[in-house]
Amino acid sequence: MDAIVKNFPQNADTERPTQKEAEDAVRVLLRWAGDDPQREGLLDTPSRVAKAYRELFSGYDLNPEDVLGRTFEEVSGYDDMVLVRDIPFFSHCEHHMVPIIGKAHVAYLPNGRVLGLSKIARVVDIFGRRLQTQEAMTAQIANSIDDTLRPRGVAVMIEAEHMCMAMRGVQKQGSTTLTTTFTGAFKADPAEQVRFMSMVRGR
Repeated sequence: MDAIVKNFPQNADTERPTQKEAEDAVRVLLRWAGDDPQREGLLDTPSRVAKAYRELFSGYDLNPEDVLGRTFEEVSGYDDMVLVRDIPFFSHCEHHMVPIIGKAHVAYLPNGRVLGLSKIARVVDIFGRRLQTQEAMTAQIANSIDDTLRPRGVAVMIEAEHMCMAMRGVQKQGSTTLTTTFTGAFKADPAEQVRFMSMVRGR
């Protein structure tokens, strides 16, 4: 379960700052950037940023177990791969707090139960709407489905562009990073990994 809760605040005694404290912090950053938070165009920016952050990082308020809790057993004997591919997501790099934009491909091999397909997309959103590294997010999605559904195996692939590479530093626009995590039968059988990759690529 450590992989699931890893990104929640570690100190339970730490209270979330107030709206005013968040807005004051934005004003400090505006001044640090060299602008004047009192000029007309920036007067409402602190409240807008605080509101946007609440939405962009709403994954901290959600538990993937709650989303994955309801499963279906009436599958008429279906036990082959279930794949949801090209799930778009937006996240933020935990090192620079700039966007990660990508898509996730998630598959599992049922073991008597299946998930509603929308729940897989919601789990991607839950982990995406936190400060992340792509490697951690890939493992978190796989482990949460594995721990809750107990399928025969889970496969996750994420392809994403990191704005911390495109907008700053090496400034390499258009480069993408690909990560994978396999559990159970996917990890044990390279042929299942190849089949997953082929289905993701539409072959």
